[in-house]
Amino acid sequence: MSKVSGCLEGVSFLGPKSENANWLRSEFDRVLDQWFDWRRALFSEDPSPIPESIRLTPDFLAGQDMLSQKVRELSDMMTGEVPKYTPRYIGHMVSELSVPALLGHFVTLLHNPNNTSRDVARVSGRVEDEAISMLAAMIGFDPARAQGHFTSGGTIANFESVWRARYRMDHSLALGLCIAEKTGEPFDPVSFAHLGWEAHTALAATHNITDAELREASGVLGNPFRIAARITRASGREWNGPVLLVPGNKHFSWQKAANVFGLGEEAFWTIGLDRNGRLSLASLREAIERAFAAGRPVLAVVTVAGTTEAGEIDPVDGVCDVLDAWRDAGRDIWHHVDAAWGGFLCSMLGGDAGRVLSEHAGRALKAIRRANSVTLDPHKLGYVPYACGAFLVRDQASYANSTFAAPYIDRSAPNDRWMMTLEGSRSGSGAAAVWLTGKTLTFGPQGFGDIMAGTLDSRAYFEQALVSGCRLVRILEPADSNILCFSLAKQGEGLAASNARTRRVFEAFVGDPEFSVSRTELSVANYGALIDSHLDRYGGQADCQSLVLIRCVFMNPFWRNPQVRSALMPRFLDRLETHMN
Repeated sequence: MSKVSGCLEGVSFLGPKSENANWLRSEFDRVLDQWFDWRRALFSEDPSPIPESIRLTPDFLAGQDMLSQKVRELSDMMTGEVPKYTPRYIGHMVSELSVPALLGHFVTLLHNPNNTSRDVARVSGRVEDEAISMLAAMIGFDPARAQGHFTSGGTIANFESVWRARYRMDHSLALGLCIAEKTGEPFDPVSFAHLGWEAHTALAATHNITDAELREASGVLGNPFRIAARITRASGREWNGPVLLVPGNKHFSWQKAANVFGLGEEAFWTIGLDRNGRLSLASLREAIERAFAAGRPVLAVVTVAGTTEAGEIDPVDGVCDVLDAWRDAGRDIWHHVDAAWGGFLCSMLGGDAGRVLSEHAGRALKAIRRANSVTLDPHKLGYVPYACGAFLVRDQASYANSTFAAPYIDRSAPNDRWMMTLEGSRSGSGAAAVWLTGKTLTFGPQGFGDIMAGTLDSRAYFEQALVSGCRLVRILEPADSNILCFSLAKQGEGLAASNARTRRVFEAFVGDPEFSVSRTELSVANYGALIDSHLDRYGGQADCQSLVLIRCVFMNPFWRNPQVRSALMPRFLDRLETHMN
């Protein structure tokens, strides 16, 4: 798909005024016609269970009329929903849907594939394979080696990473326990927990450890309390289990993961943040050293590429360097990048679209390819209908996890994922939406990357106009992605007073039908250094324990349009001024 009048989004989205309505209606009609014809032609000799004699009865027609009324009722109700398609909506991580994603979702929905098994998704399963390869290439994985699948969202994708990291660590701990109990050699759980698959395989062969023996020593497959006691005896040190290292800017799903996988909240260690609100490398190094000194392996280190609060991108490249040094020292630590928000920004890399990325963001996004696993959310910056997340790993070994029996599903089908996913049934519509997006827009800098560049450029434009137009605006810096946060403060003012003003203005926007914004609140406990940096810019005083911010998310592709900008920006500034008075 090529750019139209230099504006790729013009042909890729319906448009806030339904500008592409006639074309899109014809595409929907074509899809429905093909679906109807396919059903009529297949097994044409079979009798119809709904013959015309039934369809023309009063009861049948009345039933259709009743259903039509309820459809209209639901449609009318939905016109009262928040209008997220308009550029005036800059509230949360949701926006206009792309036409390719909408059509891909619709086409596949009609065929109702369940991607849990190729038994019922012969075509949709292959579409998922190809879509995963497209996303893998976008983030820099080798698509020939990468593995993955689509999920219901980022939370489950994050859970998938913990599941696989735990599986790898459990295998290595079981191996070390078997060797120690066989040979009487001292058992160091920390060293064995971080073998990595290659070293694990070699060591198992050297000591002739069987799968049956590993199963007997597994804390996941066996009784975890008995295994913990065995590890304590073999190591001569109380076994307290692994820790999960997650930065203070993490998504709430990580605390859920620690709970669901039985790690306990005590094992959920928070890595401190720097003055930019990003993971602190010094804090990471200290946490790893502290864990190892306490005899606690690191189940995984998590970095965030696009935080929910303000879109910050952690120094993924720096974290990779830290973990590479530990790997060289014989301790392979799993690294997961939660790129649910920022992963699609990788489409800008390698082309002119990347010009809008800061040097830091460019380095960090490019380093995602060095991680073990990655979370993406196509239903955010991919412009795909809900619910659609994705989980990817860089190779087959990293995809390994526990397997389960299901006698009603064919285990011989190649590439079946039913035994490799936390979710059982998985809709194929999200995968098809991504597939059609990738086939038309392409996930590169000349296609999708250009749209992403437009969203970052829009954020920068909005920031400049906001600062120029309102003297109380205090931008939260730096801005790594297309999310802009600001507070409203007088020079030298205390944080409590500016928080009160910012809250009041946000509440006024909630009741204002013209624009939708969101609000976020950063705690001193997690974001203390960032808050200090923010206050320093205007001499503000830290007299409370949080910073309240108005949050604007620039997903809508039409904010880059000059006519849209010139029409909406003055109006937003006017509403802001009104709400402050």
